[in-house]
Amino acid sequence: MVKEASTRIDRVPAKYRTETETIETSPATTKWVKKKADRNCLSANPDDCLVWCLVEVPATFRTVTKQVRVGCDSGYTDNGDDCTKTVEIPAEYTTRTYKKLVSGASSNSEDVPAEYTTRTVRKLVKPATVETQEIPAEYTTRTYQKLVKAASTRTEDVPAEYSTRTYKKLVKAASSETIEIPAEYTTRTFKKLVKPATTRTEEIPAEYTTRSMKKLVSAASTRNIEIPAEYNTVSRRNLVRKGGFSEWREVVCNSDVTSELVRKVQSALKSMGYDAGPVDNVMGSLTKAALTKFQKDKGLPVGQLDFETLKALGIDY
Repeated sequence: MVKEASTRIDRVPAKYRTETETIETSPATTKWVKKKADRNCLSANPDDCLVWCLVEVPATFRTVTKQVRVGCDSGYTDNGDDCTKTVEIPAEYTTRTYKKLVSGASSNSEDVPAEYTTRTVRKLVKPATVETQEIPAEYTTRTYQKLVKAASTRTEDVPAEYSTRTYKKLVKAASSETIEIPAEYTTRTFKKLVKPATTRTEEIPAEYTTRSMKKLVSAASTRNIEIPAEYNTVSRRNLVRKGGFSEWREVVCNSDVTSELVRKVQSALKSMGYDAGPVDNVMGSLTKAALTKFQKDKGLPVGQLDFETLKALGIDY
């Protein structure tokens, strides 16, 4: 027998399922929000054209994922933390083969003569070293001829040569009469060809020039030159004091300025003697100028279509 029978406990994690739940993190509320310049603003100063409007802030939600315990598989026991099951482990057996002693081991004494061999060894007298020997560079001067003009041939005309020969030509043959009239001769000069005209080829040797070349002694290198930083003066504006409102007043929000309201304002301004332009339900430049003049004349806040100005114009809103 190698191993006795026993039991073991198998543990597996319990089963869970994933559930998702949406919970509200903050309820819906309202808050005052400062809006950008109103398109119907009358003032040239943009700070006078900022308005506060009450807006709704929706509720916010967050999705929560959680694990819900389902239980254990069949055959397992739920012990709260995990699932367990007891498993029977049977005993294990194996076959062994062994030898049994019949006669004990013994020993005989036998002299074995020593054996010798001759070895030749070299003993280190001086260890090997490395000596660094500087071998200077060797240079040689080479002079060479560089071809400037290649060898060529030229054809030169050699004029014919003439020699002058003088001879007498018979003009009248000698005759005999009672009076002997000697022969008369005349001299003529002509050129006789001694050597015909020919051409000769004259070889013009190539021309060479001597050039000296430079051999690299020291290789080109680079050096680092520190270049100082360059600065430029930049002017900028720093906020010294934040802008704000010097007074609070209730104004008509941009979304509430309807064409009907503009028509009422134009009609009221005309009835009070202000030139607001045509009654066209549009808050144009003439209407804005007239409304600004009306606010200044009445000592009202300038720059917005507020409730105090509507009240002074006799408009119910």
